Amino acid sequence: MRPLPPAPTAFSEQDARRLGPLRLWLWRHPVTMDWIVALLFGVPGVIGLAVSRPLHLQLLPVVVATTAALLARRRAPLVVLASVTALALVAVALGSTGNGFDFAIACAVYAVATNRPARATWTGVLTATTVMAVAIVVRAGTANTTEQLSNLLFLVLVALAIGMNTRSRRAHVAQLVERANALARETEQRAQLATAEERARIAREMHDVVAHSLSVMIALADGAGAAIDRSPDSARAAVDRVAETGRAALADMRRVLGVLSDGDATFSPPPGGPDLDRLVQSYRSAGLPVTLTVSGASLPADVGLQLSVYRIVQESLTNALRHSSRSGPVTVEVAREPGGVGIVVASPLAAPANRPPRPGGRGIIGMRERAAIYGGSVDAGPSAGSWRVRADLHWDEEDT
Repeated sequence: MRPLPPAPTAFSEQDARRLGPLRLWLWRHPVTMDWIVALLFGVPGVIGLAVSRPLHLQLLPVVVATTAALLARRRAPLVVLASVTALALVAVALGSTGNGFDFAIACAVYAVATNRPARATWTGVLTATTVMAVAIVVRAGTANTTEQLSNLLFLVLVALAIGMNTRSRRAHVAQLVERANALARETEQRAQLATAEERARIAREMHDVVAHSLSVMIALADGAGAAIDRSPDSARAAVDRVAETGRAALADMRRVLGVLSDGDATFSPPPGGPDLDRLVQSYRSAGLPVTLTVSGASLPADVGLQLSVYRIVQESLTNALRHSSRSGPVTVEVAREPGGVGIVVASPLAAPANRPPRPGGRGIIGMRERAAIYGGSVDAGPSAGSWRVRADLHWDEEDT
């Protein structure tokens, strides 16, 4: 059995992004990035208050509160935008002519555009910008009104464009990540299905090989034991046949499992239609009277088809060897038909025909599975004083 491929690791957003060392570090530490943005506003704001003449120390609590608000922009962007806008209005009311509040509003706008839907983003941005613009215009004595409005609108528009582009890119990356992970899951599922199918195939082959070989070996051993006193030569021949059957079974098992460590080892091809005579002869040697009739053209050179025919006949004869009354011959008929082949194996019943049918075991299930691959079916049960197995396999003549 082929080994399972290594389990695929989950594809993440980090794998989809091509980030440099610095951006990758900041992406892995978002809280640090929040502190950097907050300090980019807070430190220049405090320094500006310290060097301004006259001093505007009444703005210091507003600057500190705005800095603290920016630290939460990732968790509650709309709330932070509203808070920063309100603090900026307070700053304008207290006579501020800058102090970077337009930058703080832009940072809040970026957070909203990145983390909220388009409708919520446009509503919040338009409301905050309109309120700030009106406050700057109507405040009596405000200097450089045009410059302040221009700075505010420019920073807000830039932040809005970058934020919406970031949101779109993140959605695209998330879609790529989901597709990659879905593909990985599908690949893993296919590998598991292929492994399960191969395990079922090996189990089916092993059942056929072991059941056939052990049944023949037991029958030969019983015959050798019965003949060891009156016919030592016959007993010796039966024992030799047991050894030969065991070696053939071992070779079949090694072929099915494929576990030979010798890479140069050669394996014989799987049995097929031409090997039916040899198969029937092995059961005759075990004491089962078998007659084989093959009619029609030869089977197509499909290895799987020929192996299915061989295994169905083999399983039927194994059941006959175990359960047949041996009061009459076991007949095997293989008839090639246009686009198919019919197999009929009949053996005398060991009990009256009115006995309830024997339940189908793993062997009959295996025969049905093999026939189903070629669009066929298998019926097994008592019929006219015998146990009859009938199988039909079909194929497209154009493919053969």
